[in-house]
Amino acid sequence: MFSIFLRELRRLAVQPIYWFCMVIAPLFCYFFFTSLMHEGLPESLPLGVVDEDHTVTSRNLVRNLDAFQMTDVVKTYPNVTEARKAVQQGHIYGFYLIPQGTTSEAQSQRLPTISFYTNYSYLVAGSLLYRDMRTMSELASGAASRTVLYAKGATERQAMAYLQPVVIDMHAVGNPWLNYNVYLSNVIIPGMLGLFIFMITVYGLGTELKFNTADDPSQWFFMQRSGGSVIVAVTGKLIPQLLVFLLSGTLYVLYLYAYLHFPCHCGLARMWCIMALFVMACQGMGVVMFTMFPTLRLGLSFASLWGVISFSISGMSFPVMAMHPILQGIANLFPLRHYFLLYVNSALDGYPLANAWPFVLALLAFALLPWPCMFRLKKVLTTYRYEP
Repeated sequence: MFSIFLRELRRLAVQPIYWFCMVIAPLFCYFFFTSLMHEGLPESLPLGVVDEDHTVTSRNLVRNLDAFQMTDVVKTYPNVTEARKAVQQGHIYGFYLIPQGTTSEAQSQRLPTISFYTNYSYLVAGSLLYRDMRTMSELASGAASRTVLYAKGATERQAMAYLQPVVIDMHAVGNPWLNYNVYLSNVIIPGMLGLFIFMITVYGLGTELKFNTADDPSQWFFMQRSGGSVIVAVTGKLIPQLLVFLLSGTLYVLYLYAYLHFPCHCGLARMWCIMALFVMACQGMGVVMFTMFPTLRLGLSFASLWGVISFSISGMSFPVMAMHPILQGIANLFPLRHYFLLYVNSALDGYPLANAWPFVLALLAFALLPWPCMFRLKKVLTTYRYEP
């Protein structure tokens, strides 16, 4: 096994594709995604205003809306038509409409209507602007109602009891900052790392078959050096890759949780163990992928497809529990799904691993998955011949 280990180290050192997929690309992803969303939430999203009321109250309303951190009132449009054109042209993500007579109707309690339009083609920007415009409208409505109540002789306590008869006490658990960087970087980056592991594992085994180095006596191949044991051969080949990816995972854990101070209520040691389990699980899946599709082209295609689907089905972009029951079952076939659940359980919630043992066992099962496939893998490496 040691000779195979040394041979693989030499291959990793001299072939640029290994350097790119195992070192350069993961490091680039670490810095790119965390820098892309370093503010946590988008700021200064462009918004338009159509003020048909032209009163002191409407202008104060616009100024207060512009004071929101995520909202930037960039222009006041003369009518709805011009504002809609600006939305369609992509100049603004939405606009706030204050109809004529809003102030006078509010003072006389005739229930004026304030409208806001958001472009939900851009879901995140549209949702955030909608939240700010709705908040501003509710505050304005409350202020107008409070003024009327004061005019009728109500005390501040009586006015507040009328405006808000039930006090709402809301708590955001896990990610109270509502930080997109914390939410997305902790899943996108491991997902990218898992994709690279899939592809490098398949590529490493596929090139042995493509270049006929698996069972050719003229080559320094790993099957003969292992004494004919495919387990020894594959283990010796994957250990160098495992060590490099573990180093990459270690840098990820230190960068996010020690340097950027992302929330980690379980400690760095446990997050490193979870990352190590994830790396081994992805390697195990990569071996199975090559066993199922024993050509370099098909194996890499399936590995990239499986890695990309992981982002959609892991629960990061859409809740798994809201998916079709069949898709909920299929989600368990992706290592990223179990890593995501372990991350939430440990880093965000700080619960003990005893609460998440099914996910730990799932990653261990992925890591051990190649064992039942070893007989077929040996047949592939010793009898199959590459056909371009």
